[in-house]
Amino acid sequence: MSDTTAHTPYGTLPAAAPLPPRKPISLPRLQEMRERGEKIAMLTAYDATFAAVADHAGVDCLLVGDSLGMVCQGRPSTVGVTLEEMCYHTECVVRGVRRVQGTVWIIGDLPFGTYQESREQALRSAAALMQAGAHMVKLEGGGWTVETVRFLVERGIPVCAHLGLTPQTVHALGGYRVQGRSHAEAERLRRDALALQDAGATMLVLEMVPAALATEITQQLPRCHTIGIGSGRGTAGQVLVMHDMLGIHLGKTPKFVRNFMEGAASVRDAMAAYVAAVKDGTFPNDALHAW
Repeated sequence: MSDTTAHTPYGTLPAAAPLPPRKPISLPRLQEMRERGEKIAMLTAYDATFAAVADHAGVDCLLVGDSLGMVCQGRPSTVGVTLEEMCYHTECVVRGVRRVQGTVWIIGDLPFGTYQESREQALRSAAALMQAGAHMVKLEGGGWTVETVRFLVERGIPVCAHLGLTPQTVHALGGYRVQGRSHAEAERLRRDALALQDAGATMLVLEMVPAALATEITQQLPRCHTIGIGSGRGTAGQVLVMHDMLGIHLGKTPKFVRNFMEGAASVRDAMAAYVAAVKDGTFPNDALHAW
C-alpha cells in the first residue's frame, strides 16, 4: 500500500482491504442465501465513507435511497430528489465500496418522476443509475409498474420493487401509515407482489405491512426476495435507513427502528451488530418493531 493510500487526508476512508473475506454478493448468491435460510442485511448509504464502513461490517446490500432527500437534504419528503442527485450519490457509494472489500450489492432508487411517464423513460433513468455503478434499480408501486419492471428486466436491468408504504406517493396513501390492514388492501398487495415476481423483479421491499401478511407474501415468492422495513421478521431480509439505526434523526423515531449505536464502540461495530441481529433473527422483534 502506498503512503498516499495509507495516509488519506482527513481520515475519510479506511485503508483498502488486501483480500476480501467473502465472495461478492450477486443475484445467484442472494438466491443461495434465500434457499439456505440466511437473512439478507441491507442498509441505506449515501456517501463513500459510510458505504465503505458498511461493506467492511458485512452488510449484504446497500440501497442508495431517495431517502437522502430527507436525511441529507432536509426535505419534508423524497419527492424533490432528482435523477442527477441519485447518480451523484450512487457514484460516491461505489467509490467508497471499491476502497475496501468491494463485495456489497448496490441498489439505486429511481426517484419520483423518472419512470412514471413511460417504459422508455424508465429505461433511460435506470441506465443512468447503472452507469453510475448501481447493480440494481428500485422503483415503487404495483399495478402499472409491472410492465415497466418486465421491460427493464428483459433488457438486462435487475429490479427491486417496493410495496406497502411507498414514500413517493405518501400523500396519495393518506400519510405514513400501515398498508394492508384491510382485506381489500391485503389482497391487492398479494396480487401486486406475485405480478412483480412474474415480471422478473428479484427483490421486493415491503414497508409497513402487517407482519403476518408480509410473512405470507414472502412464502409465496420463491424467486423474489422480500426485504422488510416495519414488516416483521418473516421476510427474507431487512433494511433500515442508516441514520435511523445509528440513532441520528431529527424527528420521532419510527416504531420499527432499533438504535444499534447503543452499546457500540464505533459505527462499524453498530453496523456489524445490525447484520448479526438480522442474520440470527433477533431483529426485528415483532412485538416491538412490527404491526
